[in-house]
Amino acid sequence: MASRKLPECWGHRGASAAYPENTLASFEAAIREGADGIESDVHVSRDDVVIMFHDPTLERTTNGKGWIKDKNWYGPDGMEHLRTIKEPHQPIPTFADTVALLMKPENQHMKLNVDVKVSNDPPRLFALMHKIISAQPAWEAALAPRIVLGLWHTHFVLHAREILPYCTMSHIGNDVCLARQFFWDNCVLFSMRFPLMASVEGQRFLRECKAAGKQVAVWTVNDRDEMVEAVRWGVDVILTDVPLTYLELRETLEKDYDRTVAQHSRMFLWTTLRFFYPFVLMRSLLTRFFMARIAGPMQRLPPARAEKAGKA
Repeated sequence: MASRKLPECWGHRGASAAYPENTLASFEAAIREGADGIESDVHVSRDDVVIMFHDPTLERTTNGKGWIKDKNWYGPDGMEHLRTIKEPHQPIPTFADTVALLMKPENQHMKLNVDVKVSNDPPRLFALMHKIISAQPAWEAALAPRIVLGLWHTHFVLHAREILPYCTMSHIGNDVCLARQFFWDNCVLFSMRFPLMASVEGQRFLRECKAAGKQVAVWTVNDRDEMVEAVRWGVDVILTDVPLTYLELRETLEKDYDRTVAQHSRMFLWTTLRFFYPFVLMRSLLTRFFMARIAGPMQRLPPARAEKAGKA
C-alpha cells in the first residue's frame, strides 16, 4: 500500500512564533526544524532595495517609524540600522540576504513563498527581484524552481508573467469567487485562508482544485486540531507560525494516521466564531474592498498560453 502524502510545512514568516517575524533568525529556525519552505513578504525601499517585511510601515515590529517606500535602506538613517522590537533583536533582511540563505548547499531543498503586497509597484519590484535571482550561479535550475510568487491582485499577473516567468504562480486570497474568476487560468497554487476553506464553498473549491490538478495551501494554521483538519482535507501545504508543531504531528501521522486523526476533535468548526460563515464572508468582502482601494478593480486576464498564441 502506498504511503499517504501529507501536506508540506512552510514556515509563515519563518518560525515566527518563537523568533521575530521575517528575519533571517526566523527563517533559519524554520529550516533547522525541518520545514519544506518559508513564506515571507516583500516591500521596496526608496533607494530600490527589496526587503522582507509584512507591513507597509515600520512601527509594529521595529524601532523605526514611517512608510517603507519613503525610507532609504542605506545611509546614516537607513533601514539597515533598524532592529526588531521582539527579542532576540534582529535586523531586517533584504531579498538578497534571503536568496543567499537559500543558495547555501544545505538549504537548496527549501522553497520560498514570496507574498507580494498590493501596495507594491509590480514592474519595479519584479525587475529588482529578477536582478537578484539571475545573479545566482546556475539560478535557472538551482533557484528559480523553488520560488513561489504569491499574488493577491490581477494587476500583478501580467508583469509577473513577463519579468518572472520562471516562478511558480500562486494566488493568495480570502475569496474563492475571486480565485475562480480571475486567477484560475494563470495560477497552479491557491494559498487560501484556513477558515474560508472550512466553509461549504471552500470545500467545493478544494475539490475543483484537486480535479484540475492544482495545489492548495492554507494559512495560518497553528493549532494541532486545525492542522489535522487540513490534513483530512488533503491540502498540499500548511503555512504555520509553529513549524515544529506541525512537523512533529506529521511524523506521528506518518507512523499511525488513523489513530492520530481520531484523537483530534473537529468541534472548533462549530464553536469558534471565526469559522462561522457570516464572519468568513465579511472578511472576504473587507479584503476585496481593501485591495480595490489600493490597486483598483480586478481584471479578467487571458491564460498565458492563449496570450502567447495570440502574439504569434
